[in-house]
Amino acid sequence: MGDHNQIRVAPWFKIVYSLLVFIGSQVDGENIVEVNVTFITDAVAKGAVCLDGTPGAYYYYPGFDDGVDNWIFYLPGGAWCDTKEECIHRSKHQSSGSNKETPPKGFWPLMRPNKTLNPDFYNWNAVWIRYCDGASFMADVEAVDPETNLHLRGRRIFASVMEELISTKGMKNAVNAVLFGNSAGGLAAILNCDRFHSFLPDASRVKCISESGFFIRAKDLPGAQDTAIDYFSRTVEFHKLAEFLPKSCTQRLPPELCFFAENVVNDIQTPLFLLNSYFDRYQLSSLVAPNPPNEVGWYNCTHETLNLPNCTNNQEHLIRDFRTMFLKTLDGLDDNP
Repeated sequence: MGDHNQIRVAPWFKIVYSLLVFIGSQVDGENIVEVNVTFITDAVAKGAVCLDGTPGAYYYYPGFDDGVDNWIFYLPGGAWCDTKEECIHRSKHQSSGSNKETPPKGFWPLMRPNKTLNPDFYNWNAVWIRYCDGASFMADVEAVDPETNLHLRGRRIFASVMEELISTKGMKNAVNAVLFGNSAGGLAAILNCDRFHSFLPDASRVKCISESGFFIRAKDLPGAQDTAIDYFSRTVEFHKLAEFLPKSCTQRLPPELCFFAENVVNDIQTPLFLLNSYFDRYQLSSLVAPNPPNEVGWYNCTHETLNLPNCTNNQEHLIRDFRTMFLKTLDGLDDNP
C-alpha cells in the first residue's frame, strides 16, 4: 500500500508486520508447544457458553522471565452465522459453534515460546480464545430459544476469559498487552479493542492488531451487487448486536453499518494496527458478487485463491476495482497512533 498512502508505522509494529509476513512463508518444525484447553470456570452458570451451550474455553501458555507481565491474545476467524438455520448447523457440525471437541492447539509462531522465531513475544503470556459464538465475540442475549437451544453469548465468553485471567493468572499486573485477531477475529479485535483496554486500566501499553478483519461495504463497486450489507444486517439482527456495537457509531448510523470496521475505527481510542490485503480473497469470494449474479466462473476465479487465468476480463476488472475502493475507504480514515 506504500505506493498509494504514506502510512506512519511505529518500529514496534514493523516488527509485528514482519513476523506476520514470516508466519505465512515459514513453517517451524521445532519447539511447537501443543497447549491443552482450559474451560472457563463455572462457564455454564455464568452463561459464558457457545452456540450449543457448551462451556466457553481458551488455550493459555504462561509467560516467563521478563515477559511474565506481558500478554498477547488471539481471536481466530470463522465467519459468522446470520440465520437460525446457519447457527444451528454451526452448533452441531462445526468447531466454531461448539466446544464438544477441544483438541490441543499448536500456537501460531507469533505466540510460540521460541526466541529464534519469535524474539519479541516468545516469553509473553499467550492466550487463544476459542471462537464458538458466530458473531465476533459481540453477542450477549440472555434468553435461550427453547426450540433451537441456541445461546448467543460470545461477548460474555470474552469478558469471562479476561476476568478469569485477571483474578487467577496475574493479568492484573499486566504491563504490555496486545489483542490480535484474524478475519472474523480481526473484526472482533477492532470491535472489542477499547473494551479489551478497559480490562487493563493500569497497563503501560495496550494495542490491537486486526489481520484480514477490515471488511468494507463496497457499496458503489462498479458491476457488483451490494451483498455485504445483507449478510451483516442479518448477523446484527439475529444476534441482537445493536446495543453492543460502539455507541459512537450507532448514534449516527444504522446498527448494521456499525459492523463494518470503516465506520468504527475512527472512534477507537486504543492504538490499532490494520493489516489487510486489498485483494482480500474472502471478501471477493464471499462478500462481493458480480451483477448479474449468475456471472459464469466467479467461484473458480476467486475461491480459495485468486486464480486470474480462470477470470474473465469483467471479473478481473471487478477485482481491480475492489482494490481501488479498498484504498479509497482507507483514505477516509483518520490517523491512529
